Amino acid sequence: MREFWRGAGTLIDGFRWWRRRPGVMAAGLAPAAIVGAVLTGALIALGFALPGLVELLTPFADGWGELAASALRWAIGLALMGGAVVLAIVTFTALTLVVGEPFYDRIWRSVEQDLGGRVPDVAYGIGHSVRDAVGLFGKGLLAALAAGAVALVPVAGGAAGAVVGALLNGRVIADELSSRGLTARGLDAQQRAALLRRSRARVLGFGVAVHVCFLVPFAAIAVMPAAVAGAALLSRHLAGEVGTPPRRAQP
Repeated sequence: MREFWRGAGTLIDGFRWWRRRPGVMAAGLAPAAIVGAVLTGALIALGFALPGLVELLTPFADGWGELAASALRWAIGLALMGGAVVLAIVTFTALTLVVGEPFYDRIWRSVEQDLGGRVPDVAYGIGHSVRDAVGLFGKGLLAALAAGAVALVPVAGGAAGAVVGALLNGRVIADELSSRGLTARGLDAQQRAALLRRSRARVLGFGVAVHVCFLVPFAAIAVMPAAVAGAALLSRHLAGEVGTPPRRAQP
């Protein structure tokens, strides 16, 4: 568990870049706000449409007793909404990284520069970002389906689904956020996956921390730049590189 909490602490370290590089970090708010507004609207629309959607999916329950039918439809509604939230979080991460590619590249570079050493220069362009986003969406969809399925379990399903969603989604988010720093070091997908497995607990701790913060309404907008900075720190750790941040921010 120590490594898990160290991973969660990496996100806290990412927040410190708000003090070191406030201008660079603030630039990352705009793409997060745009994508966040779109996805929040989609979730609100789903919430309004959910009762009718659940009834459409459960016509067989019309002949049941009122209590049994209501219990089933509540369970399915919660499962659908929970799965949608998990998918929305991973979609938010993927889309925001694509939309805000130039801004988050500056955040990543600022971390690399502040920690010293040569900034990795293997190209990580918009095409790579889009490919990673598509892969992330696919993995997030599987995580959402798994969380929704677990949420259907009677009594404890809701809590269990939330935990499963956080664990699965956290791993996916950490993978996507760290891919920039690792790819820039010339590592391909297989090599990146091997490094992530080697530090599984720390990677999971970081990803779960980001996932939980994204659950707080509107917090994701401010958290996203910190998550990018934290992921840069995580990437350096995974690659076996160390560095000490300067005492004062560079101009």
